[in-house]
Amino acid sequence: MALAGVVALAAGCGTTPAADAGRPLVVRLYGSDANMTNSLKEKLAGNPGILSGMVGTTPLLALPESFQERLRGVDPTLVDYGYAAEAYDAVMLAALAAESARTTQPLTVAKYVVGASTSGTTCDSAAACLALAKAGKDFAYRGVSMRRSGLSDSGEPSSASYGTLHFGRDNTINANMTEYIGAGDESLASTTPAPPFTAYPNFGAGAKKPAPLKVGGLMPHTGRLAFRSPPRFAAAKLAVMDINAAGGVLGQPVEWVDGDDGTDATVAAATVDRFVGLGVQVIIGASSSSVTKAVIPKIAAAGRILISPSSTSDELSTVADNGLFFRTAPADTLQARALTDVIMRDGPHKVMILAREDAYGLGLQKNVKANLVTAGVPEDAVQLVTYPGTSQDFAGLAARVRSAAPDAVLILGYDETALIVTALYAQKIGTAGALNR
Repeated sequence: MALAGVVALAAGCGTTPAADAGRPLVVRLYGSDANMTNSLKEKLAGNPGILSGMVGTTPLLALPESFQERLRGVDPTLVDYGYAAEAYDAVMLAALAAESARTTQPLTVAKYVVGASTSGTTCDSAAACLALAKAGKDFAYRGVSMRRSGLSDSGEPSSASYGTLHFGRDNTINANMTEYIGAGDESLASTTPAPPFTAYPNFGAGAKKPAPLKVGGLMPHTGRLAFRSPPRFAAAKLAVMDINAAGGVLGQPVEWVDGDDGTDATVAAATVDRFVGLGVQVIIGASSSSVTKAVIPKIAAAGRILISPSSTSDELSTVADNGLFFRTAPADTLQARALTDVIMRDGPHKVMILAREDAYGLGLQKNVKANLVTAGVPEDAVQLVTYPGTSQDFAGLAARVRSAAPDAVLILGYDETALIVTALYAQKIGTAGALNR
């Protein structure tokens, strides 16, 4: 149902619609990697089209249809592929580093992770890269998410590709409108030589083989980010399958150990303890930056490797990790640039950034504001608002948006984004597409 007066109140027209709560407030609505997903549709079953016109960014490449098809072979229920490429590459890097190190001992394997992505012959598959590693030849893995460049000295992508996503009238991403934006600097990839290959241990008759490589999935089956995890689990499992099809690591199959981070530090810590008890050497996760930040000290103390495919807070770039934390997801300093580019295309006059009160939300909020100001938006025209991640009632937040009357609203949230957008609509705030339903 359309709301009267939408056209007259188009963003940037200089009116003050907040003065009349009965009139609609048209805004441009933006999101980021944690909420630009088709998974939100099921949480908005009673509000078809409410996301229409919302735009946002996420680390994304044009994934080959063959890769998507293989992911669906692992999990036929997939509705999107968010961070699937990063999860696949996280497992691949761990396996290639272990083969290069000639051991599955994590403190040694960690020294080979960055080098597996930075120098030598480029390769893009488990079979090709493992063959080079076994032959003692330097190689640079260029897998699904790491096509542009390798990891930096701090163990994170030096550059990345972002997709600009657009929600259509059915509350799902319109794939036909997706654009791709590059961010970062390939020259920032590490130039530190990888440790030298050594001879393989004697695996002859009676010799004890090294422990098989065990990879644990520290991603949410439960909690606020569970709705985003299926593609990551599917991709990690697919990588294990590909590695084992190519002969495994050190002649033995890689073992996948399933786990849950619960989108909660306490749940994640308990899972890490279980993994350590099971002899898991490499842990893939956690999903959220705040949970990853919370478990890194435990990981470091236990001498295990942690590789996150989706934690993006820039705080993690300098966290004390004893050289054991890596990520295939780019830091939010890069996403902030991509988001700013998308927002600035629309020429905003007044921007309100709503963010979760956690490492992800606060860090990205700060970085986006800094980039908007650098791009020419007056500092006092960018208003920052935060909310507890456990909040379920956003009526007050929506009232603050109406009072401020911005023409652009960026939501940095998880699945609660559905509640926020619903609360905004209840206050007659939304995109032109949503208000004209």
